[in-house]
Amino acid sequence: MIQNYSKAIFLAVALVFLAMPGFSQKRVIKKPAKLAAKSLIMAVLNDGKTVEPIAYIDKGKLTAPIGGGDDRVLITAFNKANYPVGKAYTLYFGGAAVGSVTIKSSDATNECSANTAEVTSKTSRTALKGNVMALATNATLAKPGSGVRRLPTAAERAEIEALVRAELAKNNVPAAVLKSLKYQNLTALDVDGDGKIELVGSFWVEPSETQRALLAFIADKASDGKYSFGFADFKLVEKNEVMSGDMKDVDSGVYHERLLDIFDVDGDGVSEVFTYVMSFEGAGFNVYKRTGGEWKSIFEGSNYHCGY
Repeated sequence: MIQNYSKAIFLAVALVFLAMPGFSQKRVIKKPAKLAAKSLIMAVLNDGKTVEPIAYIDKGKLTAPIGGGDDRVLITAFNKANYPVGKAYTLYFGGAAVGSVTIKSSDATNECSANTAEVTSKTSRTALKGNVMALATNATLAKPGSGVRRLPTAAERAEIEALVRAELAKNNVPAAVLKSLKYQNLTALDVDGDGKIELVGSFWVEPSETQRALLAFIADKASDGKYSFGFADFKLVEKNEVMSGDMKDVDSGVYHERLLDIFDVDGDGVSEVFTYVMSFEGAGFNVYKRTGGEWKSIFEGSNYHCGY
C-alpha cells in the first residue's frame, strides 16, 4: 500500500510539472503586434512590379528579415512597417540611386506572396524587364556608387566566354557541348569606381536532354588587363531534381543565380554584389564581398512563397 501511495504522489507531481509553461509542448508565445521600420534592402522583380525582402541593414551588417514562412502575425506586422501604401524607397541600379519604388499594395494573407509587395517603379536608366533587375532600399548610402551598369563589349564577351568554357571543362562538361553556350545575363559593372570593369554572369549548356550545367560567376580584371574569376559556382541539374519534371523551367531561369545589382553595404567604397535564385517554392538571395582579391559570400537568405 505504501509503495502504491508513493507512486500516486510521484505521478501527481509529474503531471503538475508537465503542465507548467517550461515543460509544456503547447506554449503560447507572445508575438509583437508591431514591428519598427528598419533599414531594409529588397529585390525589385517581375519587370519592376514587385519587391521582395532580402535583408535588414544594420551598421554595415546584413540580417535576415521576416520570411514568407514565418507566423502570420509577424508577417502582418512586417508588412505594416515596411509596405504602407505610398511609401517610397530609393531604386539602385549600378550601385547608384536612379529612381524610386513606391508601394501599391501588400497582403499578408496571400498564400504565395505574403511578405512581398506590389509596386510602381520609376527609373532614369534602363527599364526593368526580365533579367534586368534592381535593388530598392531606405538605407542611406555612405558613398554614391559608380552607376556603371551596361552590356559587355564584344571583346569583353569573347574573353569571358573563353573563361566560361574552361571552367565548364574543368567540371567535366563535354567539349562538344561547350560550342553552344547560353546565358541568362552578362553585365558590366564598376564596383569601386576605379574604372576597371567587373563582369557578373550566369551561363549554361545542355550536356543532354535531362541535364543542364549552370555557371554563375564574378570576374575581375587584373593588372595585366586580363579577366579571371574571383567567384565561380558550378551546378549540374538533373531532370529528376527538377520539381516540375520539365527542363524548360530550368532553361527559363529556375535555379540560375542571376544579378540583382550592387550596393555598398558597409560603406567601405566597394559595392557588394547581390544575386537572386528563383526556385519553385520561393527565392534565394546571396551577397558577395570582395576580400583579398576574391569574392566571398557574406549573406545567404531565402524566402518561402508556397508549396509547389
